[in-house]
Amino acid sequence: MPHDSRLAGLLGIELPILQAPMAGGPSTPKLAASVSNAGGMGSLAGGMSSPDRIREEIAATRRLTERPFAMNLFVLETPHPAPEVVEHAVKLLQPLRDELGLPPQPPITKFCESFDEQFEALLESEPAVASFTFGILSESQVEALHRRRILVSGTATTVAEARAWQAVGADMVCAQGADAGAHRGTFLDSYENSLIGTMALIPLVCDAVKIPVIAAGGIMDGRGIAAARMLGAFGVQMGTAFMLCPEAGTSQLWRDALRNGAEHPTRVSRVYSGRAARGLVNEFMLRLSPHEHEIAPYPIQNALSGPIRRAAAQANRPEFLSLWAGQGVGLCREVPAGELVRILARETQEMLET
Repeated sequence: MPHDSRLAGLLGIELPILQAPMAGGPSTPKLAASVSNAGGMGSLAGGMSSPDRIREEIAATRRLTERPFAMNLFVLETPHPAPEVVEHAVKLLQPLRDELGLPPQPPITKFCESFDEQFEALLESEPAVASFTFGILSESQVEALHRRRILVSGTATTVAEARAWQAVGADMVCAQGADAGAHRGTFLDSYENSLIGTMALIPLVCDAVKIPVIAAGGIMDGRGIAAARMLGAFGVQMGTAFMLCPEAGTSQLWRDALRNGAEHPTRVSRVYSGRAARGLVNEFMLRLSPHEHEIAPYPIQNALSGPIRRAAAQANRPEFLSLWAGQGVGLCREVPAGELVRILARETQEMLET
């Protein structure tokens, strides 16, 4: 793949390949470092992590690589749900708890980590890049990151969101197409109105903003990378493509489901976490889908469904797991992350030369 001076100058990397942050296990320091050491840029997923865990993972990654890597956070306000919202969410999930032999849901007093505290940990740790999903930073927060020489990447699922990130001073924007696995980054409109396919979204965003655009969603090989580059993207962000790498923390049940992903559909649903996310269709999704618009918002639903998913993992019940995957899941390859980056670079080079 030709050396990309645009990304090299901005990020200090050799290849326009970014590993997506994948919360829930797949993102690990070893995976991020392996991608960065191969010339791309790895990412850590801190959205669900405590401030101390964020510090620890950044430090652990630094021990494995001297190259740039990113840390991702979810932009969230601390929720204070009405009791009836929680009660209804518990009621909807109770049949699954019963099937797994779980006791009644105990009261929950903490639904998520404090974003402000996570942000402070990020500032202190000073990764090369800080990326954000679910919302948008203020100009003062972007400036605080820039004072620490941390580049800022915002997730956008529409042109309006990309423009909003540019307006607050982000250095780049990740255009997340509807093809992408896991949580949608939508923050200005409903997720239903923001499901724009990756290959349609890229040129729209590239024409709308002046900052570099990173394409994400359904990109699994050199063909997808070359297509994104031809449409104007500076680089690509790939998540599902790295989930079968040995360095990834993907669980065995999840890996088994991904290996058979070509035979199973994916769907965007709110039932697992309260926020729209794409995953393989399973029993959990099918049972709760009729109640899609009754589901409590993130992170309330996520906190309440967490014990169910953990119990399902222990009981070897993948039908009750959140099996995040993008629409290109059938193209997953089970090779070391560094080798995959080199394969992707070679495939892209071949496509761009044809």
